[in-house]
Amino acid sequence: MTQIELYPIEKKPSQLATEDWRYNPEKINNYYRSRFFSVFARLIKIITTFGWFFFTLWWDKTTGQLNNKQKQRAADLRNVLTELGPTYIKIGQALSTRPDLVPPIYLEELALLQDQLPSFPNEVAYKFIEEELGAPPEEIYAELSPEPLAAASLGQVYKGKLKTGETVAVKVQRPDLIGRITLDIYIMRLLANWAKNTFSQIRSDLVGITDELAARIFEEINYDQEGRNAERFAELYGNLPEIYVPCIYWEYTARRVLTMEWITGTKLTNIQAIQAQGIDATHLVEVGVECSLRQLLEHGFFHADPHPGNLLAMPDGRLAYLDFGMMSDIKPYQRYGLIEAIVHLVNRDFEALAQDYIKLEFLTPDTDLTPIIPALTEVFNNALGASVAELNFKSITDQMSEMMYEFPFRVPAYYALIIRSMVTLEGIAIGIDPEFKVLSKAYPYVAKRLLTDPAPQLRTSLKELLFKDGSFRWNRLENLLRNAGNSQDYNFDKVVDQGVDFLFSERGSFIRDRLANEIVNAVDTWGQRTWFNWSSLVRQQVGLAVNDLPVELEQNTATMEHLRNIVGILQDTPGYEPMKLINLLNKIVAKSETQQLGQKVVEGLAQKALARVIRRLFLEEYTQSPAKISLPEVALSR
Repeated sequence: MTQIELYPIEKKPSQLATEDWRYNPEKINNYYRSRFFSVFARLIKIITTFGWFFFTLWWDKTTGQLNNKQKQRAADLRNVLTELGPTYIKIGQALSTRPDLVPPIYLEELALLQDQLPSFPNEVAYKFIEEELGAPPEEIYAELSPEPLAAASLGQVYKGKLKTGETVAVKVQRPDLIGRITLDIYIMRLLANWAKNTFSQIRSDLVGITDELAARIFEEINYDQEGRNAERFAELYGNLPEIYVPCIYWEYTARRVLTMEWITGTKLTNIQAIQAQGIDATHLVEVGVECSLRQLLEHGFFHADPHPGNLLAMPDGRLAYLDFGMMSDIKPYQRYGLIEAIVHLVNRDFEALAQDYIKLEFLTPDTDLTPIIPALTEVFNNALGASVAELNFKSITDQMSEMMYEFPFRVPAYYALIIRSMVTLEGIAIGIDPEFKVLSKAYPYVAKRLLTDPAPQLRTSLKELLFKDGSFRWNRLENLLRNAGNSQDYNFDKVVDQGVDFLFSERGSFIRDRLANEIVNAVDTWGQRTWFNWSSLVRQQVGLAVNDLPVELEQNTATMEHLRNIVGILQDTPGYEPMKLINLLNKIVAKSETQQLGQKVVEGLAQKALARVIRRLFLEEYTQSPAKISLPEVALSR
């Protein structure tokens, strides 16, 4: 009982947060402003712990060893953060995804921060269960493991069984967690204000960053919120056939105690155990990538901490998600902006990519992009190599880190969590298959979205991807269709219906005009190719030399090949039926825009034919000497 009395702040939580347990810096300031000795004691601990670290940095600089010992000092910083406890562990983990704030070599070391601490006494945990749920553990649970099975910086987990027979995981928060965290946050805000006012070269909003990180931590220490997160995640993604989300037992859940379904499974890093069950570990990672893409780009609600302990391979082959404390929302314009950035990256349009960084809030609207565009060009030309699909996600973030540290980038909170999520997922994947490429697996989903999503932003992106200098890039369309076919929920009806609706909409007029030109070129090429083949056959029969195929016909033949491939891909698309194609053609023919399109095609073919006749009858005549002009040509010239 004595240990419990050491945590008096737990009894006054309303003084440190809002009623629904949201972060409130004003309440925290009001509380600690009159508690000088508590603040001073913690500040001394922080200063002395960091003091030795900064002294070693100063000594390295003085002795000229700063560059040589960077990796060692990064490891020292990781140890310092671990020693200072939960708040600093969480801060370090958050900073590991902030290349705008932290040098690259420190990013790698901070990513190794382990969210593990020694467990606290069972007596304290049982007391919290009774305070939160209104009854001692033995009245709620039929069984409860004698010791916690896992202990992290924010809480520890027991395995239990309800009176009704369900096996559950019971997560209990650490004692005085809100008191320790809010005290650290208060001191960090003081130091951030002091640093911002003292050092003019600091360009980042340190107080804003501190508040951003604090709000994230507050969400994690509210187990009611974690339960709501789990249910929302299940509503959005639990219907996917290979994804499983455990249910929450709300009757036994409160702010500091969470009771959820116990999941029997194997960590994805335990490859041998997974394979022994007859489960394809690589396929499970692909399932995770597909689910992550839906989270990031479709619904916008995503799991920001998919480390090996939070992803389990279930015996039936499904992938189970655990721990919903660290979640984030991406707004629609941010989701579309990410896809637009991918398109500009594929097109190597780095000027547009720089503008994307403004729209995505990495850069302020008044940022001078003149030096940034060449830097982006250099970074991505070095990183891209042959194609985007060959990249791994970490190689991009590593390439970007140095540039973001040099230029006035500020990584938004949502994107910092995306980095954490994708790099972690890719790390798991590479552990299973060293050749695994997240972006290669992601591209089919992006292709599907570009082809089937009616959003204006994505229609614009599709146009940018498929057209260059007014010419249609059939190879791009073929690749999109081929990749999209590898994505889940992709079918003939969806891609064709969306494509036709867009083509005949007001926004599709640009594409209709270009399509008319492409049809003219295709029909003209077919006609010329047919004439060339027929005339070559005749010349061969009468013993005359056969001319080589003109270069322009060779180039246009490649377009015809792409068209044949596209038709073949559509025929192989799930849901394709010949009758659907006939019905679709009837629907297209009935549209007034089709008649206008047909008229443009006829006019285009007539113009090409007339131009060819004029060129052959008149222009070629003047390139020949009179002696070589045939009688019909002489007659025409008169």
